[in-house]
Amino acid sequence: MADRYRLDARIGQGGMGEVWRGSDEVLGRPVAVKLLLGQNADPQAAARFRMEAQTAARLNHPGVVAVFDFGTWDGRFYLVMELVEGRSLAEELATDGPLSPERVAAVAAQAAAGLVSAHRQGIVHRDIKPGNLLADSEGAVKIGDFGIARFVDDPSAALTGTGQIVGTSLYLAPERALGRTAGPASDVYSLGCVLYQLLTGRPPFQADTPTATLYQHIDAAPVPPLQLGVGLSPAFQNYLLVMLAKQPEDRPTADEVAAWFASDAWQGRSRPMPTPQPVPTPTPTPQRVPTPPPTPRSAAAAATGPIGSAPGPATTYMLPGAVPASGARPALRTLARRRPRVTVLVAGALAFATALLVGLAVFSP
Repeated sequence: MADRYRLDARIGQGGMGEVWRGSDEVLGRPVAVKLLLGQNADPQAAARFRMEAQTAARLNHPGVVAVFDFGTWDGRFYLVMELVEGRSLAEELATDGPLSPERVAAVAAQAAAGLVSAHRQGIVHRDIKPGNLLADSEGAVKIGDFGIARFVDDPSAALTGTGQIVGTSLYLAPERALGRTAGPASDVYSLGCVLYQLLTGRPPFQADTPTATLYQHIDAAPVPPLQLGVGLSPAFQNYLLVMLAKQPEDRPTADEVAAWFASDAWQGRSRPMPTPQPVPTPTPTPQRVPTPPPTPRSAAAAATGPIGSAPGPATTYMLPGAVPASGARPALRTLARRRPRVTVLVAGALAFATALLVGLAVFSP
């Protein structure tokens, strides 16, 4: 195909195109080639196909399927992408059943990190669902299919030209069900729906018709997973329910979701308080008391002192709280200073008692 790509086997097909496993004969690497169905595809499908190529090509993140090339061949559009050797989360859920909280937390952290990359470029995916989250052979999750992605400031991001909502009803945010413009918070809500389904085996809202499902997104409250017998921590459940908040401003950002699930907060384990470190007791600093200069007699004695004695005057240190040699006199002076205070206190107490007795005698019944 296009004198460069060899198509080996068809690995998927949807309403708009089919995906082939192939190889790039020029660079010698495996690729996934997406072909738009029909040589004369309608303009809307062609525009969506081109939008997917241009949007995904702006993103460079390990959590997003990379786009390598785009063009036309034999009258058909083709899109060359990174080949993810693995399966989608929809296939994983269908084969293995509900996933463990550990696996869902890892999916949440990686998918949210991919959304952060898109949101920073002003791109809203608008179709986050299990089939568009691909897991490679090592379990790493990548976001694919940006076919209906739109830029945040795109005025046509809410409805199509015929007034229809573009997206999957099982994972559509309430504001989008009301026909409002999709924003980054809409992707967070859709991711919350996916995590809920991976844990419980069913989406949070599902009815007989897509319209009835949209009304549930707007009005109904999801059943807490713990009530469905899912073994996960209350912290995990509470955070998931916040992601499913009806108002966009009440939901966390994709950056906050990625950071929260990348930590151990989802496990709900209480962290021990830090061990208090002993406060070191300050060592009393000796106070240096200068010694008066020696008298002629003491100087003569020092000159004629014992052999080996240090020359010059000795330094005297007094520890804090030491009592001077004349310890009795400061105590007497302190007591003398305290006596006037005691007299004033006694006199004040007598005056207060007298006033109290007079008041009781005058004003009591």
